[in-house]
Amino acid sequence: MIKNIHNIVKRLNLYIHDTLSPRHFFILSSIIVGLSSGLAAIVLKYFVHSIESIVTYYSHNYEEFFLFTLFPVIGIGLAVFYVQRFLRGHFRKGSAEIVYAITKKSSILPSSQMYTHLITSALTVGFGGSTGLESPMVSTGAAIGSNYGRVYNLSYKEKTILLACGAAAGISAAFNSPIAGVLFAVEVLLTDVSASAFIPLIIAAASGALLSKIILAQGVILSFALQQPFNYHNVPFYILLGILTGFLALYYARTFEWIDAKIKLVSNIWVRVLTGGILLSVLLLLFPPLFGEGYETIKTVANLHADELTQNSVIQKFISSEYSLLIFLGCLAFLKCIAAALTIGSGGNGGSFGPSLFMGAYIGYVFARIVNMLGIAYIPETNFTLVAMAGMLSGVFYAPLTAIFLIAEITGGYELMIPLMLVSAISITVVNYFEPLSMEAKKLSNKLKTPVEDRDKHLLSRLDLTELIETNFSTIEPDASLQELVKVISGSKRNIFPVLSNGELKGLVFLDNVRNIIFKHDQYDKVFVKDLMTAPQAAIHPNESLHSILKKFDETNQWNLPVVDNRQYMGFVSKSSILTKYREELLKSV
Repeated sequence: MIKNIHNIVKRLNLYIHDTLSPRHFFILSSIIVGLSSGLAAIVLKYFVHSIESIVTYYSHNYEEFFLFTLFPVIGIGLAVFYVQRFLRGHFRKGSAEIVYAITKKSSILPSSQMYTHLITSALTVGFGGSTGLESPMVSTGAAIGSNYGRVYNLSYKEKTILLACGAAAGISAAFNSPIAGVLFAVEVLLTDVSASAFIPLIIAAASGALLSKIILAQGVILSFALQQPFNYHNVPFYILLGILTGFLALYYARTFEWIDAKIKLVSNIWVRVLTGGILLSVLLLLFPPLFGEGYETIKTVANLHADELTQNSVIQKFISSEYSLLIFLGCLAFLKCIAAALTIGSGGNGGSFGPSLFMGAYIGYVFARIVNMLGIAYIPETNFTLVAMAGMLSGVFYAPLTAIFLIAEITGGYELMIPLMLVSAISITVVNYFEPLSMEAKKLSNKLKTPVEDRDKHLLSRLDLTELIETNFSTIEPDASLQELVKVISGSKRNIFPVLSNGELKGLVFLDNVRNIIFKHDQYDKVFVKDLMTAPQAAIHPNESLHSILKKFDETNQWNLPVVDNRQYMGFVSKSSILTKYREELLKSV
């Protein structure tokens, strides 16, 4: 039955593909990808909430909270079992992998990613793993868009746009925020985007948001109602909040990376699961709001009912004053990134989106409450809770526009636009001063073995050096005579001759340097190649980045440089071939 439905849908799509114009088919494709990715995000949300309801039911009915805190170990263990058993341990996470696929793999993602992220993240977060679902949603949507483009043999540019459409629809459906979905795709995934990409991105994001609006219940989506309008007298406090969230975002990045690296030093995957899971369980005993995504607790804080968050904590009896409550909430803000790092580092699947919003909400509330309690001023705690979320998101992802419009959309208006812009801009400025690249950008840079800061470098990183190596250079041995060299020159169309001994590059002979002597017949048996060769001014390694290679071309003022691997000659790379290939990539991106 399912196979028959699949065949009918496939034939219908092929008929539409052949009937519509390419432009109309592409617009239709963006709608299909948007709806599919939005539906995947909705399924994930419901799957997680269903698991969470079962887990919390057990904890409430049996009053054995210490057992409840062990559920994340089970969830992480099941996710790791799935990866090891069905994916053979090969599983890529994070937006860096998506951008790498765009850059190096012609925007092709494995078809398995259309469901593997849903399964592993649902198990991880549903059982209480302290991380977010947005990154798996983005990966799933991107895989849907990529594989749709591959099935219909679309061009690289079209596949890339549909990949971004899937990601945008995932974010849009998760928060019912289409503008934030589009901006996330532009800021995080598409480092170089043309105006023609915006229409399909908008259509896909709107499709995902519409589906979310129709299907998801209001309580499942993170949404808030503003209680007080923006007051310009509070601008100095928003500036301080921007600085605070900037340093907290820096703390998040460095702490997450350090813990993630340390826990991955445990070579046995199951020992790693137990280690990370048990440490997470200890944190949950002390700080129960760290359980799962934590969006419900964010709503509790924003609604000014923070005192409810101490329930089930083993240290609840010590929280007897408002000051001790603020210390408890402040600890939650700083411990969320540790909990997230333990969850993901020990094998769970999730992302930093949710933890960033969590930390921002808590630090914003604590900041505003302290200001009010000290009598310095009276500032709206709910507004500062929401604006701080944007500051953290901006600082962690280096995506200020996404942060600004996400909070604007989930609050149902643009009343806070000025403080959102102010705090997001200050936060990213602070963190960028200490860390030029975001966490995902650093991962991408390590994979590409090159910086990724600007458009030219991004385009160059798409090029494969092995495709640019030219091997039609005539070689000669160092002990060969001038007469033998003349024979080689006469049969070659090149003006550079690599001198090899057992495949090892010893030097180069340039035609311009020997032009005069090759006509002196009396020197043919007296002069040898080793007397005429010169050492190469620079050599290229096959794994070297093209940015570094172009720098060598500029420094040596050469147009051809030899490629050498472990002293063995492989061929030459010409500056002109790199520039020609770069122009081709540039035309693809227009």
